[in-house]
Amino acid sequence: MRNFFYRVTGAIARFMYGRNGTDQLNAALLAAYLLVWLIQILLGRYAAVRMVLEAVSLTLAILVLFRTFSRNLSKRRAENAKFLSLWHPVKNRIAIARQRRRDKEHKYFVCKNCGTVCRVPSGKGRLEITCPKCGGKIIGKS
Repeated sequence: MRNFFYRVTGAIARFMYGRNGTDQLNAALLAAYLLVWLIQILLGRYAAVRMVLEAVSLTLAILVLFRTFSRNLSKRRAENAKFLSLWHPVKNRIAIARQRRRDKEHKYFVCKNCGTVCRVPSGKGRLEITCPKCGGKIIGKS
């Protein structure tokens, strides 16, 4: 039985050799597919909505399979790089916002002139902060 699984694993590895496999864009497309599928289940009683969601989910599933088994690695890598260039700023902004929410020892202010984020200790009362970049004044309670 153990030998069987080794043979199957080897066969799959040989089949996937030279193919794209999964990458971050495929993972995002799969997550979008699952989200559309869940919405389709929840709103399945409306025929028009169900048909549109079925078409979208089918398109996403075909796209995931196409990208996984594609042999045109340069195009798939370029697609993934483009996706990552769009996704990383969003991901970083979410991570920074999460980090700020967890920081209970500081208060964050944003300069209205240049958009610089200024961090000051919490509990100091009403403060007038001078922006280190543009010299603008920020008045707020820490």
